[in-house]
Amino acid sequence: MSRFDHTAIDDAIHGRLRLGIMAYLSTVSPAPFVELRAKVNATDGNLSTHLSKLEEAGYVRIEKTFSGKKPLTLIHLTKPGRSAWIEYLNRIQALLSAAE
Repeated sequence: MSRFDHTAIDDAIHGRLRLGIMAYLSTVSPAPFVELRAKVNATDGNLSTHLSKLEEAGYVRIEKTFSGKKPLTLIHLTKPGRSAWIEYLNRIQALLSAAE
C-alpha cells in the first residue's frame, strides 16, 4: 500500500453518514434500525438510502422480522463489511502517517 494513496479509500464507506453507520455497527451488530437512526442522527429515508448502498456493497445485511406484532428491522455488519471497515481504517491511518 502506498503511503499516500487517497484513491484507495472505499467510496461506499467514505460518505459521512455511511462512515457513521459502519463505525457504529463495528461496535454493535446487529443494531435495530431505530437505534442506528438515532445514533447517526438521520431520517428514515436518508438512513434507508445509505443502508441500501452499503447492502449493495455487501457490507451490511438487513433483516426484517417481528417483535411480537411490531415490525423490527435489524442491521448486521457482514464479514466482508468488517474486513472493508478495517481496511478503510488502515488506509486512513496510512494517510495520517504520510502527513507526519
